[in-house]
Amino acid sequence: VQLQASGGGLVQAGGSLRLSCADSGREFSSYTMAWFRQAPGKEREFVSAISWSGVNTFYADSVKGRFTISRDNAKNTVYLQMNSLKPEDTAVYYCAATLTPSTRGDLYDYWGQGTLVTVSS
Repeated sequence: VQLQASGGGLVQAGGSLRLSCADSGREFSSYTMAWFRQAPGKEREFVSAISWSGVNTFYADSVKGRFTISRDNAKNTVYLQMNSLKPEDTAVYYCAATLTPSTRGDLYDYWGQGTLVTVSS
């Protein structure tokens, strides 16, 4: 599993961005995929996860109703559609993969390099 995140950028409050995370490995469809984020001076936090099949999704309360996670196993890619963005969503966003579905970052085995999302007020 080798993860490459992209799609970050600068957006005004209320705007939208879509993050992508592509896996160049061969076992993408076996893994639960997740997005975490880390804001400046803060701990890393769970944002969203999706099961290997895409049937089950999970969200942090802070993003529920605004963010949508999805995956395309044929393209080895997971997405995070972020709508109604707020300044407090500003962070580096990381994608991660695990065979042990969880909201805990320490249970994720593989991490992408991160992509910066900045939301201006």
